[in-house]
Amino acid sequence: MSRELDRNLPVDPIKMIRPRRKITGMSAILLPFLASGDIDWIGFTAHVERTLAAELTPAVNMDTGYANLISDTVRREVLDRTRSIAAGRRFVAGVFVGDHAGDVLNVDSYRQGAADVTHHGGLPIFFQSFGLAKLADDDIAPAYEQIARDCDSFLAFELGEMFAPFGKIYSLDVYERLMRQSKCAGAKHSSLCRTLEWQRIQLRDHVRPDFMVLTGNDLAIDMVIYGSDYLLGLSTFAPEAFAIRDRMWSQGDERFYELNDLLQYLGAFAFRHPVPAYKHSAAMFLKLRYGLTTDQTHPRSPTRPDSDREILALINDQLNQQLKG
Repeated sequence: MSRELDRNLPVDPIKMIRPRRKITGMSAILLPFLASGDIDWIGFTAHVERTLAAELTPAVNMDTGYANLISDTVRREVLDRTRSIAAGRRFVAGVFVGDHAGDVLNVDSYRQGAADVTHHGGLPIFFQSFGLAKLADDDIAPAYEQIARDCDSFLAFELGEMFAPFGKIYSLDVYERLMRQSKCAGAKHSSLCRTLEWQRIQLRDHVRPDFMVLTGNDLAIDMVIYGSDYLLGLSTFAPEAFAIRDRMWSQGDERFYELNDLLQYLGAFAFRHPVPAYKHSAAMFLKLRYGLTTDQTHPRSPTRPDSDREILALINDQLNQQLKG
């Protein structure tokens, strides 16, 4: 056990900046749809391949892949196809348990979901659920030990309620207990709050330096300069641009800031209220940038106005100009 960290010490972000740090990038894959309402598997395959080619780790069956809206059959087909595309390369996949407010934790469903992911060669990341989020603080870490019993390794996930009603941001004490579980390789943090994430980085550095703090803050993608890695929905809009940005940081290239600013502008626009509609923004952008067949979304997912396409087209043009320069 390491020396106790003084939780009352203020965070000093300036001192936390880590020049030339190599960034680990994971990118949540959008599940695209055809005009018929069927899944666009050709578009899905192309996007997973595009992400792997950029040397980002694809993350499937995440919120960006409509994890809480798709059926178990679709979820398994996503795993089948991703295993084939990845061909032994690393990928992450969400383990989602659909329950209702007031339900108890469904350990068996979590274990089955994790088994499906590991069987396909993926690294499971556990979505929260009503049953998991309602647990008392002292019961949360033991619950992860139960649901991850048969895993060699897993990722945890803190999800703010602005994304989903079954989400919860843990206390630092709970976060540390998760961090001390050897099987827990890291945790995605989606509070959209810089201070909470800085605290987690500081705690990680003190307790377990190899633990990955994966930022899910699409409104502050520069958290990587302070020591976070990332698992973002925004990176699905242009995975190669994120990969170039990451290399710029590791090489000390000052162009990092200009490219990051443009990608952040895209994030601020796409992740405005209502936040879940960012998936429609992603589909619009992927159609503009890569020729996705349609920009349709899951029928139960919120949409953006048609006027967004003009703004996204301008951002895409600016991005192309920067990447050429």
